[in-house]
Amino acid sequence: MRIQGSVTEGYEPVRDAFERNFTILGDRGAAVAVYRDGHRVVDLWAGTRDIDGTEPWRRGTAQVVRSATKGVAAAVPLLLHQRGELDLDAPVAAYWPSFKAHGKERLLVRHILNHRAGLPLLDRPLTADEALDPLRGPEAVAAQAPVWEPGTDHGYHALTYGWLLDGLVRRVTGRGTGEWIAAEIAGPLGLDLWLGLPADEERAGRAGRVGRLDDPEPPTGGLRMRPKRSVTAAYDDPGSVTRRAFGAIAPFPDQNDPAYRAAALPATNGIATADALARFYAALTGEVDGVRLLDPATTAAARTEESAGPDRVLVVGTRFGLGYMLHGGAAPMLSPGSFGHPGRGGALGFADPESGIAFGYVTNGFRRTVTADPRAQALVRAVRAALADRG
Repeated sequence: MRIQGSVTEGYEPVRDAFERNFTILGDRGAAVAVYRDGHRVVDLWAGTRDIDGTEPWRRGTAQVVRSATKGVAAAVPLLLHQRGELDLDAPVAAYWPSFKAHGKERLLVRHILNHRAGLPLLDRPLTADEALDPLRGPEAVAAQAPVWEPGTDHGYHALTYGWLLDGLVRRVTGRGTGEWIAAEIAGPLGLDLWLGLPADEERAGRAGRVGRLDDPEPPTGGLRMRPKRSVTAAYDDPGSVTRRAFGAIAPFPDQNDPAYRAAALPATNGIATADALARFYAALTGEVDGVRLLDPATTAAARTEESAGPDRVLVVGTRFGLGYMLHGGAAPMLSPGSFGHPGRGGALGFADPESGIAFGYVTNGFRRTVTADPRAQALVRAVRAALADRG
């Protein structure tokens, strides 16, 4: 396997781990980028741009990053709050009057970001075509009754998070979340990152084809880790909150369909390079080429624990700040102060303010993992080892 790119002296363990992801963990095509204090120290890629193809992955190859999209989208309401345009403690209905149906008049903006809104599912899932309509999802969550009283408990809003956030952003700014990200985040930072892939980028072949990747066989004598029975049962039960939350779109669109990639679903269909994810997180906590997104107070608020404990959707203990997962057993990152977001089956982006590290990993092969993919975790451990060696 030919690993391309570069690492700054001292970060060679990341290159070694990246190579093992291909030789041992079965990666087909992937990239990893790491920034420290606003400067890129790791920039690696290898394999094929398409999971089922032979064309090599090149610098600038982007992929669907699934729920790692949520971390980018979360910056939009935080920036609006920072600019005085959005009150995190105001009722959502103050900006979106139709949202107050079914007792949601006291549901706060904060509850969308910390996954305490009580709206992880839809009584009637959207079809694939409905989901790609920018107005249907927000209309559906506005009309939905909460599963639990907003603010009293938390559960991962796997798909509805995007419609909740987009409906709010549209009413505050007059623009969709994807448009806002393009103008206010991706543009100033020069990111190869899109929520709604433009037609010219689709024609240019910027995004590779993604697909399911089988788990590698364990080494001889090794054990295959299995999820707890309670987690397996929740995903297997068609009537469970878990299954219904992940089934809020049925059937789910083909993630390689240009129509899907051109749509803007802030929960799940962002398209990015590894460098763009890492660069974005670097700009959340410090300057990158003169651009900083969040001021220190907003960064502190983003990574302050808002929800913790048993998750009513994921059925494991999770921790959330404002729009971001926090380091923990369900979503391991670099250190207790890390905040970011994984994408189901592979991708990961996060920042660790204490060390100055920002991290991005993207892949074209999705595994069955939800929040802690072994390939991303191997790279995170390598970053940790490099930092320890550097002192």
